[in-house]
Amino acid sequence: MTATATKTPPPAAPKAVGGKRRLTLPVIMLIIAAALALVSVVRIITGQDQLTAEGQISAALGLAVPIGLAGLAGLWSERAGVVNIGLEGMMILGTFFGAWAGWQTSPWIGVLTGILGGMLGGLVHAFATVTFGVDHIVSGVAVNILALGTTQYLAKLWFNSGEAATKGGNPKQSPPVDSLPTITVPGLSDWLHDIEGHGWFFVSDIAGILGGLVTDLSVLTLLAAVLFVGSFFILWKTSFGLRLRSCGENPIAAESLGVNVYLYKYIAVIVSGGLAGLAGAFLAMVPTHIYLEGQTGGRGYIGLAAMIFGNWRVGGLATGAGLFGYSDALQLRNGGPTVHALLLLLVVLLAALALWKLWKKAFVQGVIAAAVAALVLVWYLLTDEVPDEFVGSTPYVVTLLVLSLSAQRLRMPKADGMRYRKGQGK
Repeated sequence: MTATATKTPPPAAPKAVGGKRRLTLPVIMLIIAAALALVSVVRIITGQDQLTAEGQISAALGLAVPIGLAGLAGLWSERAGVVNIGLEGMMILGTFFGAWAGWQTSPWIGVLTGILGGMLGGLVHAFATVTFGVDHIVSGVAVNILALGTTQYLAKLWFNSGEAATKGGNPKQSPPVDSLPTITVPGLSDWLHDIEGHGWFFVSDIAGILGGLVTDLSVLTLLAAVLFVGSFFILWKTSFGLRLRSCGENPIAAESLGVNVYLYKYIAVIVSGGLAGLAGAFLAMVPTHIYLEGQTGGRGYIGLAAMIFGNWRVGGLATGAGLFGYSDALQLRNGGPTVHALLLLLVVLLAALALWKLWKKAFVQGVIAAAVAALVLVWYLLTDEVPDEFVGSTPYVVTLLVLSLSAQRLRMPKADGMRYRKGQGK
């Protein structure tokens, strides 16, 4: 053949089937609006106006902040490849040292001292896991035990005698700390409260939610919001964040590119401890104004659950923390009747899940979801109130539900929890 053969381009790579689609902002807003409309329908049917009341949202926000900060602490640590089970202990250090410094000086000094206390716990965890290669779970549990024992000892030593005892201190609590400032948007708060009072479909619910966000808002809540936004930009929009996340994905490759993996892991875990300490200081400064033994109540672990629910991302973490805070506030403020109204909401969500699974041809999961929806509906129709024993466990039941429903889409950092030694790839 004398004719010159024409070169044919290589075949195009096949498109991935069933690839994950990122949610765009309009889709997210549509989902939020649909969820709010559903809650509004449930509110009108059941007559439980507290579902979206200003006080409910304000209380939920206050309960969500320490959980969210604990989850954000876990996010920083695990994105660098260090599992931080010690968040609970770091929160305990934050509550104790925050209250200890706060009652003697000012609440702002207390907040700073609480952060430093949490950072001390983070430094211990980093020293054990990064420098000595101790198993991350073992080190985290040790931090929790050490923090609890240390604060119990120091509380007996510092709060049970002298001036502290005369001001209300005892072995299990500190003297009261002065309140931090709160913010209410004048005019807007009253206007939203009036709209909420009309009980209109959807509109009053939006007013109640917005009213809870602009009424008696603690400055630490605003600081937490800034930290969430700042963490997103630092971890995902800067070269520093890229290097830090590379340590959690492939530390050997990061080291080959000149990244000081030990340094970045130390920074991440110490920042993690500081955020957990701030969460503890929030508990001591905002809702109670005192250190109280056991006041963290497992929120460090719930924060980890929120982080996992959020798939190790800031937005998902914030959503998970808000969900846990909302369910906790619901059972604390309103008890059985309002939690009973949530059963109807759960029926609708389970029915929608069943239809979705059946449409995806996951017949076993769809049938199970439909059967559970039917059982919950029977429970709702045959009762008027949820027993108190179940009401108290509402936040933990919600934790289990959201983790089980989100388990299939989770992707942790690839090197999360793995022991790393410098030069091991050579």
